[in-house]
Amino acid sequence: MHAPPTPPGPMSPQLTPTPPATRPPTITVLIPGSLRKYCEGTSEIALEAPSLRAALEELERRYPALHRSVCDETGAVRRHVNLFVNTNHMRDRNGLDTPLAPGDEVTILPAVSGG
Repeated sequence: MHAPPTPPGPMSPQLTPTPPATRPPTITVLIPGSLRKYCEGTSEIALEAPSLRAALEELERRYPALHRSVCDETGAVRRHVNLFVNTNHMRDRNGLDTPLAPGDEVTILPAVSGG
């Protein structure tokens, strides 16, 4: 016969749940056709980033040539490139500090000009 389990006392080890590690949200960066040559032809890039700035830093790590087409040497977005988070232009939000949420889409949209 087995003895019934004893309730935990002051000397019994207590198991406390470990909080889940917080990971940055997974977002999708949409790449226009004119820039796909800089990212192996892909039209979408999934990555984890808590802000637009962090997303661009991750793009720089993965695809330096793509990053150079979007940002200048100081890290600022080039004047002829527009960045949207979902349907909002980044300048209408918090610029590069715009926070990102799971499922957000960042669209890179180079300006088109000509005559």
